[in-house]
Amino acid sequence: MKKHNILRYLWLAIGPMAILSSCTKFDESYYENPNRPNKASGTQLIANSQMYLSSVSSSAYGVHYPQYLSLTTYTDNTRFISTNLNFSTWYIGPLMNLEAVLNSEKELNANDGPVVNQIAVAKILKAFFLWHVTDRWGDVPMTEALKGMELAAPKYDKQEDIYTALFKLLDEANSSIVLSGKIKNDIVYNGDMGKWKKLGNSMHMLMALRLSKVSPDKGKAEFVKAMNAGILTSNSDNLSYPHLAESAHENFWYNSFTVQKRNWYALSEVLVNHMLPYNDPRLAVYGDKNSAGGYAGLEFGKLVPNPDVDIPKVSLFGSAIRKQDSPVHLITYAQLLFAQAEAAKLGWIGGGDSQAKTFYEEAIKQSFSQWTGENTSAAAYLSNTDIAYDANNAIEQIATQRWIHLFPYGYEGWAEWRRTGFPNLTLAADINGGNIPRREGYPTQEASNNKTNYEAAVKSFPYGGTDGLNARVWWDKP
Repeated sequence: MKKHNILRYLWLAIGPMAILSSCTKFDESYYENPNRPNKASGTQLIANSQMYLSSVSSSAYGVHYPQYLSLTTYTDNTRFISTNLNFSTWYIGPLMNLEAVLNSEKELNANDGPVVNQIAVAKILKAFFLWHVTDRWGDVPMTEALKGMELAAPKYDKQEDIYTALFKLLDEANSSIVLSGKIKNDIVYNGDMGKWKKLGNSMHMLMALRLSKVSPDKGKAEFVKAMNAGILTSNSDNLSYPHLAESAHENFWYNSFTVQKRNWYALSEVLVNHMLPYNDPRLAVYGDKNSAGGYAGLEFGKLVPNPDVDIPKVSLFGSAIRKQDSPVHLITYAQLLFAQAEAAKLGWIGGGDSQAKTFYEEAIKQSFSQWTGENTSAAAYLSNTDIAYDANNAIEQIATQRWIHLFPYGYEGWAEWRRTGFPNLTLAADINGGNIPRREGYPTQEASNNKTNYEAAVKSFPYGGTDGLNARVWWDKP
């Protein structure tokens, strides 16, 4: 079954069955209708978890941390008024579903695909969601999480330990996958285990690069291991969440702009300034032309004084990528090429500047292909003095081009900006004291509902600080 058809029926099939139902003392099997099961299968739980992938990128908060989008109206999110955000959605949603799969291996139905592959995909997705959570908040519950009322106040695991555990989880998935056995109900790759194997290793490699400042030796070892295990090899391997041209599964930005008629999101001035002078063809995809027929960004955190007059002067978030069925890109081939370019420059892999230059140029070409459908204009783009590979400025160039490519995946763009410090982003002094956020504050209810563990986590921040936007996660070494 094609993945678009899968999406249509899963909404009804598993919406009310996010976790496996418990059993009663008497046998209910006689009363069960096989066409309307009362509990979700393993692959349905996996599919339900996949439905959360879109929200990882499509976020009213994430797009602002790396200053991809400015707000034309109601600017609180670009002024970082909210300092504490809730991580419970990820635990009671996708992570609980995946934990149910991992804890019921003996009950999984082999008719839905090899059980080892169901488990492997669940492990890869669990690693992805926990990676997302820990990179936003730092130390978070893991080993004692997902146990329900049995353990309602879980401890916070150190981010370093979480990374180590996720590397192990991805190694297990890589080694166990049977390439010949498809699984059912797979929204993302339609059961193609070769693509899942590449994705797990690609995640592993990107996670390893996060350690470039805090633990470079371990980062290098994990990076090389993952790269050699087989990563994405083309844009067709990308982890991209498919939306549908229907209201139940439509793109978040389509709903915001087209359904709710909210012209609230404009390209930031700093993003346009990094693209427009170099005739970057991606700009025409990222944003719409303004009323003057050109491209103009909006100063970050600035409220336009007269929306009717001023909004037409700036470039709104691009209509080409906010159609009802526009996909969301999460892990991409170009992103991996940028990572390898940086690894070559750091000496993690061989080839030095020559290899770094090759990866860097190919990353830009593949980014153009992903966003515009062609890369013939890449040669002219790369001929710009500021864009052409410069060994003395390579890390900044790689980081800046990666930042442009990752648009509008704000949480990933923000993570890479925190790690590298590039491009040079600034904030007005009246926005969070002029400090770009380094993490998100823990959910406010944790201070009361999980007081002891919450206070221990805050006390052990690796570089000090208080709970909020300005402390740093473990790999974000000053």
